[in-house]
Formats: sequence, structure tokens, C-alpha cells
Amino acid sequence: IVIDPGHGGKDPGAMAFGLKEKDIVLKISKKVAALLKEKSRYEVVLTRTRDVFLPLEERTAIANANKSDLFISIHTNAHSDRAKSGIETYFLNLATDAGAMRVAAFENATSTHNIGELQDILTTLMKKSKIDESTRLARFVHTNLVTGLGQHYKPRDLGVKQAPFYVLLGAQMPAVLAEISFITNPEEAKLLQNEAHLNKIA
Repeated sequence: IVIDPGHGGKDPGAMAFGLKEKDIVLKISKKVAALLKEKSRYEVVLTRTRDVFLPLEERTAIANANKSDLFISIHTNAHSDRAKSGIETYFLNLATDAGAMRVAAFENATSTHNIGELQDILTTLMKKSKIDESTRLARFVHTNLVTGLGQHYKPRDLGVKQAPFYVLLGAQMPAVLAEISFITNPEEAKLLQNEAHLNKIA
């Protein structure tokens, strides 16, 4: 299983309340990797283990080189409306709504490709991709995130969505991107600084 902590190095990701997405997702990713190794004895690879910049293209290349069975990219969400909160999980496909497109555009910002090119590449790849398996993986990850946190903090369930994320493109295995909280929401940002909460997300 390849766990991909989003952003890193010169790319901080979303920032709010003195927090940087790249730091939070690295912390959570390390916790996820440890749990998968210790409890379930899975072989786990992290695309980055420290604060380094990694091009989006390289992330799935790592998963493919390791002949990985699953690829999970971990991110925090952001919005100009600070009231927005919750969890959403994505799999690779053409976007079905403006909100999904907004999130994809933000996460694709460091790619050298523009969103139009991406739609074209994607259309070509659709026939070969693991959409069914990725949909199932996204639902599994999403359901467990929402219900797992529900006992202590009831997150808004924003659902499983599809969008053209460059980081998922080229994955030869089921691949999903989890937006685990809104770093721009005051309540969720506070929770993201709480070790016990991060353990629950993991």
C-alpha cells in the first residue's frame, strides 16, 4: 500500500491558522503507515517521509515501481468560506460538479499540465483505468473516516466524488485522494492540532 502525504517542501499546500497542510498530512500518513504495518502486516511505502517537494507525476510512479496494490493520497481541504467543513474522498474521473473541479484545480496547482490537457489525457486513459476498484476503495475509506470520527466529532459527510486529480493519474492500481478536514475551518483546524484526533483520522 502506498500512502502519499500531499504537498511538501516548497509546496506547503493549504494554510490557515498558522497550520500548513504539508505538515499535518505527513504526520497522519506516518500514523496510517505504522498502523497498517503493525496491526495488519501490510507492506507500506510512503511517497515522502520528510518535508521534501515531490512532483505529482513522481508520486504514482513510486506506487507503480513498487508494484503497489493500493494508492492513497492524503490531503486537507480548504475554502474561502470558513464555515465549510467535513470530509470528502475522491477517485480519478472527469469532474461532475464545480466544487469537485475547484478542489482538483487547487491540488493540481503544482503540475505542469493545465486542467484542459488533463481532461484530454484522462479521456484516453479511462478505458484502462481502475475506476470500479477505485470507486469501491474511495467508498470504503470515506465510510470509515466518517464513522470512525463520528463518536467524538461528527464531521460533515461531503461524500465520495470524482475529479481529474493529476496525482492519481497513471496509477496502475486503485487510487484515491482523501480530503480529511478543512484546514480553513476554525473548529477542524483546532482538531488538526490535537494528537488524539490525528490518531483517530489515521
